[in-house]
Amino acid sequence: MKKLLSFAIPVIFTAAFVSCNQMGSSENETPVNDASAIVNPVKTMKVEYNTIQRTVKLSANLEAEEETYLAPGISGIIRSIDVDVNDRVKKGQVLVRMDKSQLSQTRVQYENLKKDLARMDTLIQYGTISQQSYDQMKTQVEVTGVMLENLEENTTLRAPYNAVITGKYFNDGELFSPAPNTPAGKAAIVSLVKMDVLKVFINLSETYLPLVKKSLTAKVRTEVYPKDVSEAKVHRIYPTINAATRTFTVELRMKNPDYLLRPGMYSVVTLELGDRDALLIPAITVQKQPGTNNRYVFIEKNGTANKIQVTLGERLDDKLEILENGVKEGDQLIYAGHVNLMDGDKVKVVN
Repeated sequence: MKKLLSFAIPVIFTAAFVSCNQMGSSENETPVNDASAIVNPVKTMKVEYNTIQRTVKLSANLEAEEETYLAPGISGIIRSIDVDVNDRVKKGQVLVRMDKSQLSQTRVQYENLKKDLARMDTLIQYGTISQQSYDQMKTQVEVTGVMLENLEENTTLRAPYNAVITGKYFNDGELFSPAPNTPAGKAAIVSLVKMDVLKVFINLSETYLPLVKKSLTAKVRTEVYPKDVSEAKVHRIYPTINAATRTFTVELRMKNPDYLLRPGMYSVVTLELGDRDALLIPAITVQKQPGTNNRYVFIEKNGTANKIQVTLGERLDDKLEILENGVKEGDQLIYAGHVNLMDGDKVKVVN
């Protein structure tokens, strides 16, 4: 029993000594997989300014240059409507004929009054009548003449311009009264639009105000005819800025001689506002912060990856414009090997 005990004590002592040595050595050694020792291979490119064309694309609806709801200024019987919906009419063409009874009566009255006034011209020279009576007759002739002219204008309705009839709201023989009877809330017998010229209204950011001139030409493309591109010129620049949207309105006008395009069509307007310099980078270099709308890139500097938040401008094919903030011309942008990088990681350029 004493021999067994004397043998066990050295063994236990030896095992404890070895265990302590192992623990001590593990505390002093540097871990093999230390992240700070990892160097990530990357590829870089220099950030440079590029001259690009400042282009604005906006959607808009086409509108007729003019639209008229045609109606007489007085009530009356409609004798005939000489046009129908979709008819093309010329300027001055008769569209509607109203009852002429009142017109005929007023014309006879006017002619008689003119004869009476002619007789009084002689009487006033000899002092047979007073100046007051003569003036009253002259005024009556003038008033009746104005009434006659008004009736003539409102008895025969003519087209004010070359147009297309878009609506017919009465039939022959019906009584017209000036009460709203159209979808637009206006009183009319027929409606017509001028379609040989169309209008387009677009709203531009206030930053473009100094760049928009009347000499500018825009390209207009519709969904109905996607292969056809029409030109529209800046016709009017509205002088005020919308305080809510920080935009101003521009009116464009375009020729439409064949009536191919129609008011109400959806269109895309492309307006070129000249050249400018911009910092462009490949779109693949821009990453998005999860759960936010923040975008960032990595810039290599002295062997370290620096995470820089960026603000994006326009997109041109596979490139994005970045507005100047933390990225500047001449920086080395990491465009390969950047997906799993963290801010401050060590990198090695392997271009």
